Amino acid sequence: MIDIHCHILPGIDDGAQSVSESIDMAKEAVREGITTIIATPHKNSQYNNEKRDILDGVSQLNKTLSEQGIPLTILPGQEVRIYGEVIQDYLTGGKILPLNETDYLFVEFPSSSVPRYAERLFYELQTEGLIPVIVHPERNQEIIQNPNLLFKLINNGALSQVTAGSLSGYFGKKIKKFSEQLIEANLTHFIASDAHNVHNRTFKMVEAMDAVEKKYGLDTVYMFRENAELLVQGKYVYKEIPQQIQRKKILGLF
Repeated sequence: MIDIHCHILPGIDDGAQSVSESIDMAKEAVREGITTIIATPHKNSQYNNEKRDILDGVSQLNKTLSEQGIPLTILPGQEVRIYGEVIQDYLTGGKILPLNETDYLFVEFPSSSVPRYAERLFYELQTEGLIPVIVHPERNQEIIQNPNLLFKLINNGALSQVTAGSLSGYFGKKIKKFSEQLIEANLTHFIASDAHNVHNRTFKMVEAMDAVEKKYGLDTVYMFRENAELLVQGKYVYKEIPQQIQRKKILGLF
C-alpha cells in the first residue's frame, strides 16, 4: 500500500520532530502494510520547505531507514498552501515540488474557506501541465457548507484526497459522513493518512480501507490503492464523472 500524504520528515514542520519519531512512524506504517510513503511537508506561511531541502531530507531518511532495516521507501513531495504566486515559483524552479516529481501537485486550502481565485489558479496550473490535488476537502468548512465549490473544481480537472482518519471517524461523525458522500459523488480519488506522529495523528489506513470495503466493496478499495500507485508513476488515475451533492443532504447533516 502507498501513502501519498505524510509528514514523516523530521524537524521541518508539525510532523515528526526528530529522527527517532520518523523511525517510529516508519515502523507503524510498515505494521499497517504501507510500503511507500510520499513525504509531504508543509509549504505555507509558517513552514517554508522548498524542493532542494525536501529532496535532501528524503535521501537522508531513506538512508536511515535502510540502516535500521525498515522496509519502507520514502518519496519526495510537498503540501502547498494555496497562494497567488505558486505558478511563478513552480516555473522558476526550486520552491515547488510536485508529488514524486510528477505532474500531480498537492494544494491545501485554508481550513475555513476556499479562496475566490482558486478556480482561475487551478486552470492556470493545468495550463502548465500540473494536476492539482486538493488535500482533505472534507475538513474544509466552506466546502462542507457548499460542496458545489468542490464539484466545480473536480469537474474542471482537479482531483482530491480524503484523509484516512476522516473515514475512520477520527474527526467525528459529520466529517465521516461527508467523506462518504464525496466518495459516492465521485468527488475524491485518493485516501491517504496525513499522518503527523504515532500518537494523535497516526496512519489509520487499515481502518479507512476496511470502512470503505464494508460500505462500498473491494473494487472501490482497489481503485483507491491503484490510484496511489498510478500517481507515483506519473500516470493518469481512475476517475468517474463527478456528481453534485444535493444540498438537502448537507442540511440534514450539519
